[in-house]
Amino acid sequence: MFLADWIDRLNGALGRAVSYAIWIGMMVVVYEVVLRYAFNAPTVWAQGYAQRIFAAYFILIGAYTLIQRGHVRVDLFMGEPSTRRRALLDIINYTVLLIWMAALVWEGWQYFMDAWRFGERDDGALGHPMWPVKLSLFVGVVLMALQGVAELMRAIARLINPNRPGWQP
Repeated sequence: MFLADWIDRLNGALGRAVSYAIWIGMMVVVYEVVLRYAFNAPTVWAQGYAQRIFAAYFILIGAYTLIQRGHVRVDLFMGEPSTRRRALLDIINYTVLLIWMAALVWEGWQYFMDAWRFGERDDGALGHPMWPVKLSLFVGVVLMALQGVAELMRAIARLINPNRPGWQP
């Protein structure tokens, strides 16, 4: 499963790198709170940047969360299923995920291109460009779709050969 392992490594490395954005966002928020309440000197820019950092973090960490099995799963039909039954249900789940991701990739690209082409700005005082946030939406969804492909490949392989050592449920 060279391709699936490569996708895992890519999303793992990017997920670990992006996870540090939470610290940057927290520093911006703390900086703003200290200036606002200790010195009565709030900034114009901190809230907008914190929103952008947390938005990018939230969308870009999705594929890494999928690798770590951190997304919510509703296992109504699972119980204690056999490896093949779990693989079949995973194939259905990841197929639906990929259909959803395809729609989001398409729309994310359109949102990004519109923001880029028309120079879209936010409503804040500084009028930050919107394209970086919309680009992160597109990139995050592409990474999530790639991880969905890797998980689908593994589920198909588990369905075909459920006795292979190393398969995790």
